[in-house]
Amino acid sequence: MNIDDLAIQARGLSKDFGQLRAVDRLDLDVPRAAIYGFLGPNGSGKSTTIRMLCGLLTPTEGSANVLGVDVPGHAGDLKPRIGYMTQRFSLFGDLTVYENLQFIAEIYSIPVNRRAARIEEVLENYDLVEQRKQFAATMSGGQRQRLALGCAVIHKPELLLLDEPTSAVDPQSRRDFWANLFRLAEAGTTILVSTHYMDEAERCHRLAILDHGAKVADGPPQELQRSTGMTIIEVLADDPYHAQTAISALPVVASVTQLGIRLRVLIPESVGDGLEQVRKVLSDHGIDADSRLSSASLEDVFVAVTLDEKQVAA
Repeated sequence: MNIDDLAIQARGLSKDFGQLRAVDRLDLDVPRAAIYGFLGPNGSGKSTTIRMLCGLLTPTEGSANVLGVDVPGHAGDLKPRIGYMTQRFSLFGDLTVYENLQFIAEIYSIPVNRRAARIEEVLENYDLVEQRKQFAATMSGGQRQRLALGCAVIHKPELLLLDEPTSAVDPQSRRDFWANLFRLAEAGTTILVSTHYMDEAERCHRLAILDHGAKVADGPPQELQRSTGMTIIEVLADDPYHAQTAISALPVVASVTQLGIRLRVLIPESVGDGLEQVRKVLSDHGIDADSRLSSASLEDVFVAVTLDEKQVAA
């Protein structure tokens, strides 16, 4: 992909905190006008990477180009062109919704003759018209989230960086939030969003999975699901606990996860007919179960790419 088609390009990006390597030789190519996701558990390097990309942290090694600007060297030139939203509500609780928007508009030097109209536009777009005089501290989690997003985009940034923005809101608010993100992307905004929710990761146009600071997978979610390198087997058993115990004893099994009465079993494709091996071990233990092949979910992908090498050895 041509550099002009990329909003972000990073090569060998690394960050050390003392003896801890938080981000390890990360390469990124984030297309413009796309939603690019970071999926990973806490401590996987998502937040550290975002802070390096917007110039808040200096990399220990490597380089990054964001919107044609080298960071951190020229991060000051970049700041007016990006929006940044953290997982914690960081606006002013003792100001009203309108006053928060007005304050952020002043920070971004939106011209006075256009400021009021832009604030009204944000209030309308993010369903905050009725809350315009409400103090931010008294708002619900979903309302605060919409206000934070409105503040992050009030200056119409080319790039929006979101650090686990939906970690403290209900499912309906999360769905509404993502509807807003799709509208922004369709209008040309590039969005980099970190999450640990599988359903959110599936909504991204492209996804990087991080584990212990390293990128272990990268691609469109559907492509990642087609290329796990694992045979996925779903087992329905009356006694899932004993079924899981029996299946876990098979040397070829990389992972067994219980979901209600169902088990999700991952076996490397290289070992041959994993389904027959699962059926045999269940039969040998006298366990009544229905075992069948299944397509990979994004959670299966995550498990597959974060397993230790010894777990996937054939």
